[in-house]
Amino acid sequence: MSRYDAIVVGAGPAGSTAAYRLAKAGRSVLLLDRARFPRDKPCGGGVTERAARLLPFSIEPVVEEIATTVDLRLDYRRTVVRRGGAPLVYLTQRARLDHFLAEQAAGIGAEFRDGAKVSEVESREDGVAVVVGGERIEGSVLVGADGVNGVTARALGLGGNRHVGVALEGNLGYSKLDPDRYRGKLVLEFGVVPGGYAWVFPKAEHANFGVGGWGSEGPSLRAHLERLCAAHGVATDDLEGLRGYRLPLRSPTSRLAAGRALLVGDAAGLIDPVSGDGMFEGFLSSLYASETVLDLLDGRARSLDSYSDRLARRLATHLWASWGAKVALDRFPRSTFRLASTRVVWRAVERIVRGDVADVGEIRGIARPPLKLVKLLVRAAGDPGRAYKRV
Repeated sequence: MSRYDAIVVGAGPAGSTAAYRLAKAGRSVLLLDRARFPRDKPCGGGVTERAARLLPFSIEPVVEEIATTVDLRLDYRRTVVRRGGAPLVYLTQRARLDHFLAEQAAGIGAEFRDGAKVSEVESREDGVAVVVGGERIEGSVLVGADGVNGVTARALGLGGNRHVGVALEGNLGYSKLDPDRYRGKLVLEFGVVPGGYAWVFPKAEHANFGVGGWGSEGPSLRAHLERLCAAHGVATDDLEGLRGYRLPLRSPTSRLAAGRALLVGDAAGLIDPVSGDGMFEGFLSSLYASETVLDLLDGRARSLDSYSDRLARRLATHLWASWGAKVALDRFPRSTFRLASTRVVWRAVERIVRGDVADVGEIRGIARPPLKLVKLLVRAAGDPGRAYKRV
C-alpha cells in the first residue's frame, strides 16, 4: 500500500502550489486530479500582481497579456480610464496556467496523477486515506483542493459555503474583433449585473467576454451577456466555449481544517466577493496550508487548527471591505462608482491589487478621506460584511 507525507486532491492553482511547496521542503507528495491535463476551466484567467507575488516561481511562460490600463464604465455609458504603467493583472488561460503549475509541482518532486478520480476520503487521528480507482492510498495529511463541487469538503464535513454567485463567459477571436481596442487593458462594466459586473479580458488570440453576479441571477445571465456583447458591437452567437459556473463564497464561520485535513482555494470558498476572483486567495491559502502542514509533520504543531485562524485574520479586513463594496454598488451604483473611480481612490486600489499594501486598512495619506466616504456608503448599504470585521 502506498503512503505519502501529503496527499493533495485537486491540481488547480491552490492545490498545485501547495504540492510544490511541500515537495520542495523534501516531503513525499501525491497530487491527484480527476481530469486529464491540460484541461480548461471556466475562468476569466486574470492573475493580479499581488497574487503573482505569492508564487515561488514566475508564471511568465504562460502569460498572454499584461494589463496596465483599466476601463471602468457604469451602465455601459460613462467611461473612466485609469492608466498605471506598472502591471496590474497578468492574463492567461486556465488550461495553460493550471498545466504549468502542476508541471512545476511534478518537476520539484511531487507525484502527479491526472485522470485519477478520488471516490472516498478518510481522515483519522493518525493519518488520512483516499481511494482512487479501487486503490487505497494513505498519507499523513490531506489537502483538499478539488473545487466547489469536490468530494473532500463533503466527505470531511468542512467548508459549508453559503453564498454562491454565478458567472457566464465565452471567447471571441480577434478575427471578429479589433485587438487594439483591448490590448493591455481590462474592461470592467459596473451597474449592469446585480451583485456583480461584466468584463472583457484580452488574451493572445481572443478576448474573454463574461458576466457574473448573485446566484439568483442565473436565469438572467444569458441576457446580461447579450447586453455586454451588444455594448461592444459583437454578436453573442459568435462567442466560443460558452460556459457557466458557480462561485463559492465561504461563510465566515465555516471550518477549513479538522484532524489531519484542510481545504484550500475554491474548495474552501475563498474568492473575492466583488471581483469573483480567487487566485490571490487560492495562492495565499496554499502558502499558509503548506506552512501549517510542515509544522505538523516536523513536530512544531500538534494539529492543523491554526490554519483557519491565520487565514481568517489575514483576509478579514479585505473581505469586509469587498462585501460592503459589492452591496454598495448594488444599492448606490452611481455614488459608489463616482467615488471608487476617482484618481485618488483608484491609486489606493492599484496599491492593493499590486500587493504594495495588504488591504484598505493600511492605506494612508490623501486617500483616507474618500475611502471614509466609501465606508459610509458601505454602512448605508447595510454593512453585509460585518461578520468579517476584525475583532
